[in-house]
Amino acid sequence: MSSPHDERLLLLDSASLYFRAFYGVPDQRGSAEEHPTNAVRGFLDMIATLVQAHRPTHLVACWDNDWRPAFRVAALPSYKAHRVAQEQPVAATPGAPPDLAHPATGPTAEEVPDDLERQVPLIVDALSAFGIIRLGSDGYEADDVIGTLATAYAGRMPVDVVTGDRDLFQLVDDSRPVSVLYTARSGVRDAERVDETFLRERYAVADGGAYLDMSIMRGDPSDGLPGVPGIGEKTAAKLIATYGSLAGIRSALESGDPGIKGAQRARLEAAVPYLDVAPAVVAVARDVPLPDVDLAVPSEVADASLLSRLASEYGLTNTINRVLTALGI
Repeated sequence: MSSPHDERLLLLDSASLYFRAFYGVPDQRGSAEEHPTNAVRGFLDMIATLVQAHRPTHLVACWDNDWRPAFRVAALPSYKAHRVAQEQPVAATPGAPPDLAHPATGPTAEEVPDDLERQVPLIVDALSAFGIIRLGSDGYEADDVIGTLATAYAGRMPVDVVTGDRDLFQLVDDSRPVSVLYTARSGVRDAERVDETFLRERYAVADGGAYLDMSIMRGDPSDGLPGVPGIGEKTAAKLIATYGSLAGIRSALESGDPGIKGAQRARLEAAVPYLDVAPAVVAVARDVPLPDVDLAVPSEVADASLLSRLASEYGLTNTINRVLTALGI
């Protein structure tokens, strides 16, 4: 049994990982009539790799119950607007939980490839069968679940966040400690550990809070965040180093600080309406409602019959065995 000093929490940004698996793992079907499984196999293989490499005592698959929360859209209507699927509502799968992929359907649904959408219920079933906790919260993204759990558990045990999304760099805090295992560049097996040293060397910002402020000014077209035109990462980092934070920059701007002048002042002043709302959009929530459940890595299979069915019906025996071996059950 692990001592408290050996405890470690691993938080999975599930959609980030299963999207990566879908596009990165070959589709081995013999015909289009067969059920696709590449995202399932890839996602479960990622879990096996992560558990073997990092030996967490606590593990959570964090879930998007809402991929485009109303509170973010109300603050900034452009938020993820370009990802919205423009199609008619479709009937839900009978008996399926409402949050299997993305809960919205019709014109507010995110565009998800059909072959991936068909696999998400299998991922949900596999997590349930293994006994791996899956947590989402209605009206919130997985990022918010991650932020809430990282805040709650940091200081009690080291927390690693597994994601391909730079937005979660805002959680990095060496003092707690909270770090990110960043998969976008090198995959899960060789994920980059993002800590404060990484942030200083790569972005010239001191910590996760400074990264958040920099990212607000930089913007992110992939999320519909315009940023401050003409203010990129380097300029934003220099301003934060000078004034301490985005709030400090805005205070200097409002007070007529002579250090902010010319085109830079004009750009920041023009972006004030965006800067008024962006922090509430970009900052992850840290207080979302979540059930009080045991996050410990499972010590036994939760549903052997379901796991057996998944193995036999979908050809997942080898993948399931890898996860069982990693979990030691």
